[in-house]
Amino acid sequence: MDQKQDVVRLPSERLYVEELEALKKLDQDAKPAGWQLSPKAVLTFLTGGKVKGVNITPKYIGNKRLIEMAIATLLTDRALMLIGEPGTAKSWLSENLTAAITGDSGKVIQGTAGTSEEHIRYSWNYAMLLAQGPSDQAIIKSPIFRAMETGGIARFEEISRCASEVQDALISILSEKTISIPELGREVFASRGFSIIATANTRDRGVNEMSAALKRRFNIIVLPSPSDIETEVEIVRKRVSEISTSYELKSTLPDEEAVRKVVTIFRELRSGMTLDGKEKVKGPSGVISTAEAISLLTGSMALAGSFGSGSISEEDIAAGLQGAIVKDEEKDRLVWKEYLENVMKKRGSTWRNLYFACSEMNN
Repeated sequence: MDQKQDVVRLPSERLYVEELEALKKLDQDAKPAGWQLSPKAVLTFLTGGKVKGVNITPKYIGNKRLIEMAIATLLTDRALMLIGEPGTAKSWLSENLTAAITGDSGKVIQGTAGTSEEHIRYSWNYAMLLAQGPSDQAIIKSPIFRAMETGGIARFEEISRCASEVQDALISILSEKTISIPELGREVFASRGFSIIATANTRDRGVNEMSAALKRRFNIIVLPSPSDIETEVEIVRKRVSEISTSYELKSTLPDEEAVRKVVTIFRELRSGMTLDGKEKVKGPSGVISTAEAISLLTGSMALAGSFGSGSISEEDIAAGLQGAIVKDEEKDRLVWKEYLENVMKKRGSTWRNLYFACSEMNN
């Protein structure tokens, strides 16, 4: 059986292995130390193209210049930080950048309130430590430690969720490109090609504000929400198709009209204004992101495939909208009802069935 069918999600370097191999074979440009592709080939992998009959699917749909800036940063001794609201593809871009450059996107630290300095530097196998004292064999290397040894790229997801003192453990690593191991009386020096790609959520700025000293060690690129509805529709359609194939959902893909309706609702609730600019809209308490729209439609496909006709219905979409928008039972239910009555109800026959299905769910 194809191994791709046995796991829920493959890392990008394995999911797109055919594309990466095609790019490697035809890449004649100079490759920086530790890189498997040239900067131009990395850009093609991320933004899409065609190489000798192999279709390179776009991994990021948006401003191409931002991708060029991100790649250029990783050519220098500066680390890269991707900042944006939830659903702006920060983690997805981080993973695919790393997969294209090193072929290994798995050296990841997930930032949480429980992340400690040991997760950034190293820890010990205490059984071995007690048995034989400090030794190389007893060290448990962090993803950053391993990336430094091999000249690879480590990913640090949601860095602002870590305590400030933990974040600051990165300062010396990014400045000196070394990790000191006083127990062994030596230092680990970063091999050429080493870098870190961090991501941070703009909604989390007040959680653990990063120090100015740490920010100075990064080149910061802000990833915007999709600038227009056409771009967002394209992103949602593409990712829903990819995810539904991975999960083998027994439903047809949502049609253009269904995708456009969901994206329209999300954009209006997110911006606080209808698309035509004629009416203000109250926003819900939760995040209404592109990623949520993708999740909503894949969930609707699962409903339709398992409990419906195999084609997404208005009722399937209404169930997804209810779950995505009404996070705070008291406030969000009123916000959603107001949107239904003041906006969706007035949109005529093409929206009527969805309005009735959503109203029934919200009662």
